[in-house]
Amino acid sequence: MTPQTATVMQPTKAPAITRQTAPENVFDRFQKVFDSIEKRAYEIFDNNGRLFGNDLSDWLQAESEILHPVHLEIAETDEALTVKAEVPGFTVKELEILMDGSRLTIAGKHESREESKKCKTIYSDLCAKEIFRSVELPADVDSTKVTATLKDGVLNLEFPKAALAKNLKIEPKEAS
Repeated sequence: MTPQTATVMQPTKAPAITRQTAPENVFDRFQKVFDSIEKRAYEIFDNNGRLFGNDLSDWLQAESEILHPVHLEIAETDEALTVKAEVPGFTVKELEILMDGSRLTIAGKHESREESKKCKTIYSDLCAKEIFRSVELPADVDSTKVTATLKDGVLNLEFPKAALAKNLKIEPKEAS
């Protein structure tokens, strides 16, 4: 049985839009994020005079500059799973939500915005331009009936649980 992957995007209070995507897209996304962090870590290493021994701190600094942690809250009832994800500053168009079996992946990237030529940013504590979080959900869900809403920087996802196979008693018959 091959896993199915669905991309879910939705504006507030509209039905979820799902489309099937290939599972390797998640791995491609992982690789792009890893490459970005690797490139930034090398830039930090280079800017610090190529001093050895700071590999981990350079990597962690690059990671914190590129990725914003997506804080999640997962709740479960008998009928559904609910996921709340903090995605401040991201719009519906900038988010990508993927389901691969019971693995949920939330990714987002801000579109490039023109900066004002009047002033140069010296320091910024704003959220990173890219987010990425992938978690295994505690139960199988029906990815065709997902609802997603984004309001005030919080992404709410409702996943109905997949119907369990009913116990079925099979009576064998004698072959003639």
